[in-house]
Amino acid sequence: MRVVVLCGGESSERDVSRSSGWAVAKALTERGHEVMLIDPAAPEPILAKQVSADDPAVPVPSAPPSPSERAALRERMYAALTGGRVLEELRRAERVFLALHGGWGEDGHVQALLELAGVPFTGAGHDVCAVAWHKGRCQAVLEAAGIPVPPRVLYNASEQPEPPVAVKDLLARGPVVVKPVADGSSVAVRKVDSLEALRTDGEVLVEPFLSGREFTVAVIGATTLPVVEIELTTAVFDYEAKYQPGAVREVCPADIPDHFAEQLQELALRAHRALGFGTTYSRADFRCDASGTPYCLEVNALPGLTPGSLVPVAAKGAGIGYAELVERLLAASGGGSPTPC
Repeated sequence: MRVVVLCGGESSERDVSRSSGWAVAKALTERGHEVMLIDPAAPEPILAKQVSADDPAVPVPSAPPSPSERAALRERMYAALTGGRVLEELRRAERVFLALHGGWGEDGHVQALLELAGVPFTGAGHDVCAVAWHKGRCQAVLEAAGIPVPPRVLYNASEQPEPPVAVKDLLARGPVVVKPVADGSSVAVRKVDSLEALRTDGEVLVEPFLSGREFTVAVIGATTLPVVEIELTTAVFDYEAKYQPGAVREVCPADIPDHFAEQLQELALRAHRALGFGTTYSRADFRCDASGTPYCLEVNALPGLTPGSLVPVAAKGAGIGYAELVERLLAASGGGSPTPC
């Protein structure tokens, strides 16, 4: 199959995405596909016309790009995806493998463009991605489907300098977690215990800090992979903890009773279906309170695919090698058709 792997992009997860893209492209090459690797936000977008299995892995830097860097990346990405050589290559592809994470790559923008161009791609359609990407909307859908989510408050500091009473009530009960309502890789996630520390810009989600264990479950179509436990050395699973060696330990299968593992897998599958992922793939993240009750924090539409990312770790726990996993994700794509939410 002629496959174009899209990676990089303009989001705070750009460098993670480039690492995912190289790994995916190498795996598809090993499986016999004709693979072109493209970073639409790079000065020279076509990174490789044909990926070699011998190419070295791309490391993930310790910090995401700055806001000013992201603005320049966005301009280049828009130009690349709306005309010229990149768009021509996308239209020639039999399948576009989306190794983009965050920003336009995960919030539905790129999916909508590919749908308009009639280009088949991996992962869910633009409408599903748009809902899953916004943590507030995502949790509202999950809650309506009976899936436990933490109590939460959406707070836009740009429009309301003084935190609302609901935020103050959460803080009165204990520490809270503050996270951007639309960002990935746990960028800018903070644990705070006072109004002074809460000061922030833009729209954020504020929810109680859950002091229990943290788990994640990947779903491919109707199949759940083994539960992964994320053992932290930090208070929250932030960007630095995710991508720097030694900051976190990922255990798969998680050392938990079978009935609890089955509960988490069932919740992940219900979340997958409630959001409309259908035959594509997703990854649901859970955190437990002090009593051990799990709550779904979010569902990822295009989770990381570096060899050490959580979905490959879960696949390995099921006896599925990295190249086979990538092949399965290629086959489990939405085909470029919008998926009802």
